[in-house]
Amino acid sequence: MRLLHVYFALTRGMTLGVRAACFDAQGRIFLVRHTYLPGWYMPGGGVERGETASEALEKELREEGNLVMTAPPDLLQCCLNRTASRRDHVLFYRVTVRQTAPRLPDREIAECGFFPLDALPEGVTPATLRRLRELETNGPYPDLW
Repeated sequence: MRLLHVYFALTRGMTLGVRAACFDAQGRIFLVRHTYLPGWYMPGGGVERGETASEALEKELREEGNLVMTAPPDLLQCCLNRTASRRDHVLFYRVTVRQTAPRLPDREIAECGFFPLDALPEGVTPATLRRLRELETNGPYPDLW
């Protein structure tokens, strides 16, 4: 992860990512566990050069969970993510999704799935828990991730 941030520091003035709280029709949240980081996260990733934030969001949801949006996403906040670097910003969305097929584990995703909010898997990251609490109260959504 550190090498990626060094690379991005040399090639980009600022990094921009997308992350989404993805809910299914039953109100369950979709979470992913990566192979290269501990903990459970909401799906997301970087916005590439020439790619819009909407395109990046659609791509990341498809790649990390075989998810498609069933309604337009709601942009909740643009946060500075100081834990990644002093230049990393995250666009945080809320979106309703459906899964087109089960997402099998691979080199990036160890496991993923939908979870009721009162039965989250062990190891959900502190930032993910903070975002879920903010969603529960309809904000406020802070400027820092």
